[in-house]
Amino acid sequence: MSEFDVLCIGNAIVDIIARCDEAFLVENDIRRGTMNLVDAERAALLYERMGPAIETSGGSAGNTAAGVASFGGKAAYFGKVSRDHLGEIYTHDIRAQGVAFDTRPLEGEPPTARSMIFVTPDGERSMNTYLGACVELGPEDVEADKAKAAKVTYFEGYLWDPPRAKEAIRMTAELAHEAGREVAMSLSDPFCVDRYRAEFLELMRSKTVNIVFANEHELVSLYETSSFDDALAAIRKDCDLACVTLSERGSIVVRDGETVEIDPVKVRDVVDTTGAGDLYAAGFLFGYTNGKSLGQSGKLGSMAASRVIGQIGPRLQTSLKSDAEQAGLL
Repeated sequence: MSEFDVLCIGNAIVDIIARCDEAFLVENDIRRGTMNLVDAERAALLYERMGPAIETSGGSAGNTAAGVASFGGKAAYFGKVSRDHLGEIYTHDIRAQGVAFDTRPLEGEPPTARSMIFVTPDGERSMNTYLGACVELGPEDVEADKAKAAKVTYFEGYLWDPPRAKEAIRMTAELAHEAGREVAMSLSDPFCVDRYRAEFLELMRSKTVNIVFANEHELVSLYETSSFDDALAAIRKDCDLACVTLSERGSIVVRDGETVEIDPVKVRDVVDTTGAGDLYAAGFLFGYTNGKSLGQSGKLGSMAASRVIGQIGPRLQTSLKSDAEQAGLL
């Protein structure tokens, strides 16, 4: 059986990215800096109103899988697209990155998911996502051989929205644990945390999830506190390992009584923050599954995040393995 470093499970989404000013967000009632779920009609309206755009394969966990592969790791992915033009784009892109992607495409409606992402001059992104075919991911899409073969299975909190995807995640986690593997998740978004706080905490406390990735806003939201220190102490108790990104202040990794602070990698120009957390997870998980220390893994995460926020879109055109070698991290 071929072994994978990381199996990622997520919403297979094609990102349509355009620049805009703050006034555009206000005029179109777009919540700034978050992921907003929209229906087909709203998606069509925003697409019509957006300026010149870049189309690229995205989706949080898909970005992470592509990042792991860019480091030279072995990555696999579960995600649902439709057999349409955007589905073909998505499938080609993720396979071209070196990711094992074999989920059977959906025949007919709904179409492949797409996210209209508006980037303001400060690099902040506001996502408006039509889930489309994503919601059709279900237990029948779980490939048991990949679930058992991956050192870590990683899923995005966003995927907790479609009910059948929850079944697929729980089934994959059970297979992974039976094989002695670990399961990780990202909290994804403060609004996502608000919707599923009790369920996310249950996943952690039941040890269905061993590793959690979050940013500071998601973390304090999870524990409904204004104190970052209190939230960090709580998650230390609730899961085996937690990685918390702190934007320009770097990140912090906690495990039992161990605390590792990771310095940020300075970026000259922040172009687009889309995918920063996804690529941090990619770097950390690549290091973690290849025997690196928590500190070394965190540095790989910081480096990967710094690369992606210096460009438009979440899929890097350069090799993270080469970048890491030049930085002396591999």
